[in-house]
Amino acid sequence: MPQKKHKPEEIVLKLRQVDVLVSKGRTVSEAVRTIGVTQFTYYRWRKEFGGLKTNQVKRLKENERLRKAVSDLTLEKLILKEAAFGKLLSPARRRACVDHVRQKLGVSERFACRVLGQHRSTQRKTPRGRADDDALTADIIALASRFGRYGYRRITALLREAGWAVNVKRVERIWRREGLKVPEKQPKKGRLWLGDGSCIRLRPERPNHVWSYDFVESRTHDGRKFRMLNVVDEFTRECLAIRIDRKLNSTAVIDVLTALFILRGVPSHVRSDNGPEFIAKAVRDWIDAVGAKTAFIEPGSPWENGYCESFNSKLRDELLDGEIFYSLAEARVVIEAWRVHYNTARPHSSLGYRPPAPEAVQWPSNEGGSPPPNAPRVAPKPVMH
Repeated sequence: MPQKKHKPEEIVLKLRQVDVLVSKGRTVSEAVRTIGVTQFTYYRWRKEFGGLKTNQVKRLKENERLRKAVSDLTLEKLILKEAAFGKLLSPARRRACVDHVRQKLGVSERFACRVLGQHRSTQRKTPRGRADDDALTADIIALASRFGRYGYRRITALLREAGWAVNVKRVERIWRREGLKVPEKQPKKGRLWLGDGSCIRLRPERPNHVWSYDFVESRTHDGRKFRMLNVVDEFTRECLAIRIDRKLNSTAVIDVLTALFILRGVPSHVRSDNGPEFIAKAVRDWIDAVGAKTAFIEPGSPWENGYCESFNSKLRDELLDGEIFYSLAEARVVIEAWRVHYNTARPHSSLGYRPPAPEAVQWPSNEGGSPPPNAPRVAPKPVMH
């Protein structure tokens, strides 16, 4: 039979009982036997509770409880200070934090888990990562290094194109674990090698329905300005052309549109702002003569040319703000390579993270026969590793 654990009130009553029996003439050993404990226990009780009354024992218990509460609060404060500043959002961080606190402060696992909000089963569970975590992490870091202005959503789209069956949450988790982020501003650096009318009143309804064009300025390394004429199909979001030169006037606008009209056909409308190169009589007359219509936005309302303005911001953010061009020829090569990548590979959020004009694989002629009428045109997947 396990020995009964006596409460402090019961101990005080038994000690009073022994005192009464001894006062009647019994020996201490006889009186102790009547309360059912050994003499060793009796003297230990007497040392701890001798001379106390029942109400004093209750007050002693309250003081002990208060001291323990203060001690626990102090220890909790030390644990939270030792653990980390801010929130511990992931179980893995809490697991590592609990181990660190136990080693540093010598507290129990139960107490540390309670303070840090970690379930004990989660603390004891051995984390088992997926077998392809290392390869996926390496590919994410490689893509983030190559496309420094892409966030984890576009990186996810590129991974899917490469053959990875991953969702955006897993990529985001690895992205944050590795400390990746899109910097607010990038320092310019030299390239050592070259890699491969109102939107409310007139909305694009089909390809070649509405084109928009606008100018963007930048500088070469020697400080000289150069201009870019960007032409965008508003329905497909495809960048049709980027003309680069030191100076571009209405004649250059007509040259660019002539080449595009011959190659792609004449659009229904051409949207632009009210710059002198666009409202020039020669440009307006020429556009009317070939069967297109001009759509000028309201003065001082660049948001009405939102498709082209959005493209201009991406061009500046992803390329112009991070490159140093040492010559005009280098600028033409690099910007044209970026335009091809933008059209054929870069995931576009408004198109379901697909590129505006992906490159198509032609049906192989050496196998004989012709493709079925509904055969899909498969875009090539980038080779990883």
